[in-house]
Amino acid sequence: MTDSASPDHVVLLTGHLAHPRVEAVMAGLQAAFAYSIVDVGVKVAALMTEDIIRRRVTLPAGATRVVLPGRCRADLDALSAHFGMPVLRGPDEVVDLPQFFGRGAREADLSQHELMIFAEIVEAPESSIDHVVRRAHAHRAAGADVIDIGCLPDTPFPHLEELIRTLKAEGFKVSVDSANVDELMLGARAGADYLLSLNETTVDRARDIAAVPILVPATPGDLESLIRAAERMDAWGLPYLADPILDPIHFGFTESLVRYHEFRRRMPNARMLMGTGNLTELTEADTGGITTLLLGICSELSISGVLIVQVSPHTRRTVHEHDAARRMMYAAKRDGGLPKGYSTALLGLHDRKPFANTPQGIADLKKDVRDRNYRIEVAEDGVHIYNRDIHVIDTDAFEFFPHLGVETDGGHAFYLGAELQKAEIAFALGKRYAQDNPLDWGIAADRREEDRTRLQEAGHTLKGRKAKKDDKDSDIAATAATKPLQTGATSGDIDDKTGDNRNNLSPKTAPSPTDGEPR
Repeated sequence: MTDSASPDHVVLLTGHLAHPRVEAVMAGLQAAFAYSIVDVGVKVAALMTEDIIRRRVTLPAGATRVVLPGRCRADLDALSAHFGMPVLRGPDEVVDLPQFFGRGAREADLSQHELMIFAEIVEAPESSIDHVVRRAHAHRAAGADVIDIGCLPDTPFPHLEELIRTLKAEGFKVSVDSANVDELMLGARAGADYLLSLNETTVDRARDIAAVPILVPATPGDLESLIRAAERMDAWGLPYLADPILDPIHFGFTESLVRYHEFRRRMPNARMLMGTGNLTELTEADTGGITTLLLGICSELSISGVLIVQVSPHTRRTVHEHDAARRMMYAAKRDGGLPKGYSTALLGLHDRKPFANTPQGIADLKKDVRDRNYRIEVAEDGVHIYNRDIHVIDTDAFEFFPHLGVETDGGHAFYLGAELQKAEIAFALGKRYAQDNPLDWGIAADRREEDRTRLQEAGHTLKGRKAKKDDKDSDIAATAATKPLQTGATSGDIDDKTGDNRNNLSPKTAPSPTDGEPR
């Protein structure tokens, strides 16, 4: 327990194995609050349950908050009511406690943003209304605020009006994107909310419609024409968004960034829009970093909207990425800080802190292991697998096989193979690995939803093993019912004859945790 002048007294609950590491990390934190570390009496922190906590934990005097391990399965509200104080879920890994307490032991607030996402459906003229509506729902679920209907040059679009009315009936905000002014006016009459785009030569048409136009230069790179069009809209008192147009790399990209900055300098109160597709679609690179950088520029220039194209296979998560980036940038700007420590959503390939333990930390844990269950961890020297009998380190998943003794146990071999391959990928990329949990690819892939108030169910290999054992037990019981035991025989003899006497298994073939078993 530590003393502090602060009235805040945090109680951290943990298990036997993690207790020394929690002590070491908290001691190095030099916390400005008092804290106590309570060993709940389970070996592994993830195995403590709400019922165990209720029965075993008595909080020290003066406690003001309780922090549970991140993987502890418990109802926080119920425990808060039980202890009469806030109960928080801490990080999954001990190594992340400094970051957790560095932001005040609370989740970063990413609920707000100030940037509209226009998601374009470029194939709309050649698609059915049902197809476009399905795409629109998917884009909205990913974070889009406006569905942009892309029109194609010299391509008939006879169902444009019906499509707009259908999307509006479904509750969508709609924009029409066309170089044909007649198509834009048709879209406006059908109820479109925005039109892309008008310029200095067509801006007069904005006076006849309710839709908000996006203004662009009359000719590529002509900033002065854009400013003149914006000034006319201001004089009429009509709303608009101005887009100086972002050009692709080696086709005016840097100069186009200068135009955005210059437009903002000269028209500080105008609403602006940036189309990001010329970079995300036309650059063969993972789009998460590109998107983050562009939305940082949008944040600095107070740009109000982005137009996104999600067509190429490598841009399949671009809407998700823009949504994550706009929230992170808003939070950082609100707090007057760097866009760090708010979210890992945009860290798809590499993690800032890839290793949850050190080689020495793993060696220390191994000394305390008394069972045959295999633990898998990743540290800076490679992938570790260990139980009470072995500790093997390698960087190639296949190299572990000769050491594990699972040649005749298909289910166990399948499980360990899957976990070790996952660990190898994590080590190669510098990603955080946690046994029995999927790798976290950030916003680049859907995350598996889980209920952290309940223990995980057994995985497929464990279920299969239990089912197989139940079948054997049923066969044994049926045999025993029809055939008397020989003199001196025991139930253990019968188990041994069926190959299911677990007490006689060697260390390398002993049952180990399979997928879904918490550590």
